[in-house]
Amino acid sequence: MTSRILGRGAAALPAAVRGEGCYIVDEAGRRYLDGSGGAAVSCLGHSDPDVRAAIHDQLDRIAFAHTGFFTSKAAEELADRLVANAPEGIGKVYLLSGGSEAVEAAIKLARQYYLEIGQPERRHLIARRQSYHGNTLGALAAGGNAWRREKYQPLLVETHHVAPCFEYHFREEGESAFDYGQRVANELETEIERLGAETVMAFIAEPVVGATAGAVPAVDGYFRRIREICDRHGVLLILDEVMCGMGRTGTLFACEQDGIAPDIVTFAKGLGAGYAPIGAMLCSDEIYGAIASGSGSFQHGHTYHGHPLAAAAGKAVLDAILDRDLLHRVRARGEALEAALNAAFGQHPHVGDIRGRGLFRGIELVEDRATKTSFDPARKLHAKIKAAAMAEGLICYPAGGTVDGRRGDHVLLAPPFIITEDQIGELVGKLGRAIDTALAA
Repeated sequence: MTSRILGRGAAALPAAVRGEGCYIVDEAGRRYLDGSGGAAVSCLGHSDPDVRAAIHDQLDRIAFAHTGFFTSKAAEELADRLVANAPEGIGKVYLLSGGSEAVEAAIKLARQYYLEIGQPERRHLIARRQSYHGNTLGALAAGGNAWRREKYQPLLVETHHVAPCFEYHFREEGESAFDYGQRVANELETEIERLGAETVMAFIAEPVVGATAGAVPAVDGYFRRIREICDRHGVLLILDEVMCGMGRTGTLFACEQDGIAPDIVTFAKGLGAGYAPIGAMLCSDEIYGAIASGSGSFQHGHTYHGHPLAAAAGKAVLDAILDRDLLHRVRARGEALEAALNAAFGQHPHVGDIRGRGLFRGIELVEDRATKTSFDPARKLHAKIKAAAMAEGLICYPAGGTVDGRRGDHVLLAPPFIITEDQIGELVGKLGRAIDTALAA
């Protein structure tokens, strides 16, 4: 039968009918190990009884109440626990339905903040090349993924981009990792000064770059320097943790490992763990206070933001991560995954880099390890790896354009936090066969 779904592509897809822990089962009974959590979403696997119970309980009470009229116990409890575990200064939570919405809200909040404090000239947003911040127009404009932006360029608001912190490709010979980080961080200050510090409102970045570059962490000291630059020039720091947050890298907030606190931070994906569509934008008490004592309201909103059913799911997911000590498990399993990847691919002639933190890992494929030369994009190696992995019964998250939006292939891995040592072995074995199959094609 012809599908009436306008999908991501024209190819027919198997229908998922059941989830069992780290596995998804299709209608033919085939089992797939979810090695990427979809897109770093399913952090608790696909059949968590506590989250399902929380959703059922909330549904029995009330599913929806518009935030123009009501709050809900589920939303209040989720916000309380997020703030209780947030970096210093974060005091308010704005609940949404996904990551793109959260980033849109963050950008708009930054603009309104400066209007409230009498600095309307602050309008410029700076981001990084090879970043990804979402697919709505504002979030897409902020992102530095050249391929995703290309078709919609005429519709995008002006955003300025500086270099990423991508050590594997851009640290110069003889340059220490720390010095490299300081050099690229200083590009932000140069750009602020070029635009005029009094006109810049915010800098947005992913603490660990996800879909566009494949689990690229910043080098030590980079984000501390970024924080210093933002503070010096009165620029807000927005951290996009939609993919790398909620414990994915081994701490609840990914930025904890960089020793900084943001002014605004966004969450999604792992916050709902796939059980409900939910995102969050968190901001400092200072930002909230400026609006509360000024116009009195954030001029933004969506019909489904603060949805009680989604908030109940998010609270149950957050409780599971914190109360079951899953952050410790992420760190331990992350080390096991890193060791298994290095054992399998450390000497592979076409694996140039293995990187990441916690259960957020990337493998970059290269034609030549010595020169770090990428494969010809026309080969579409990443797409072949995805297809071969599915044939092996493995879900992973390959992508192209890793280096500059055109060149480069990587595979992103973000398995559920409940993955076992045996399943790590299964993941790496299936991935190895898929890579070899794709290279031979």
